[in-house]
Parts: sequence; C-alpha cells; structure tokens
Amino acid sequence: MNFRLSSRAIVAIAVVIVVIIGGTYLLLGSATQVNLKSAPSKFTVNGKTFEFTYVATNETEWQAGLMNKKVTSNTTMLFVFPNSAVYPFWMYHVNSSLDIIWLQVTGGEGDVVYLAASVPGCFLPIGCPNYTPTSAANYVIEAQGGFCELNGIGVGTQVRFG
Repeated sequence: MNFRLSSRAIVAIAVVIVVIIGGTYLLLGSATQVNLKSAPSKFTVNGKTFEFTYVATNETEWQAGLMNKKVTSNTTMLFVFPNSAVYPFWMYHVNSSLDIIWLQVTGGEGDVVYLAASVPGCFLPIGCPNYTPTSAANYVIEAQGGFCELNGIGVGTQVRFG
C-alpha cells in the first residue's frame, strides 16, 4: 500500500498544527503570570503575622523559588498561581530544609490543603524528588523547616493574606 499526501493536504495539516500551537500558547501564555499588584506581602496564621521575603508571580520566579538563596528562620516565599491545580515542588539547590505549604485561597483567606514538613535540600544534578500535594492549590508558601510545627500549622489551618 502506497500512501502519499498531496501538497494541499500537507499545507492543510501544517495550518491546523500552527492554529493548535498558537491557540495553546494564547490560552496558556496568558495564564503564566499573576498580577503582582494583587499578590499579598504578608500573611497571618494563628494570630501571628509574617512578611513575605520573596513573592513569585510568574514562570521564571516559580521555577527559581528559593534555589541558591540564603534561607533563615525569617525567610518566607509565596508562590501565587493563576489557577488552582496540583503544583509539584522540588528542592534543587536549596540550602536548608523547608516546610512547603499548599493553600486554597479565595478573597484574601484560605486553608492549608497539604503540607510537606522539613523537606531536605537536594544538590544532585538529577534525581531530586518532587513533592506533590494530594489537593489542588493556588498559593504555596515555603518557609524554613520547622516553621509549621513552631506556629501550629497543619492541614485545615486558616491563613489570611494582606
């Protein structure tokens, strides 16, 4: 069986592929950044208020996270995502263990939906594990390992953002 496409069919297929790729870019491209003006600068949990050291609102910042940054007991980083989804995290080139806190936030308030406590840093060029929540979230907070235990944070804990 000899199968040949005409030049018209090839052009039609190419146009369909370009339309699909372009449409995907427009749909996903507009969802890869959050308006920084709407990102909070602090959060309150169990009566204590903390300022964010770093806020990540776009793909580049999400990927970098706390990689190669000095992490202290006062370091906190907020990741603001445009949609609720299951966002896995890894610890490549993070110099401290971290608590990773996934939250579902609406209107400046939210609940912790998943928590990975005292996750160790990883310096392997390949093979660093992913930490994946079991619930969708639109915010993630990273803090030095032990932060959640010290501040009484667990799944279901309410958090306010400002």
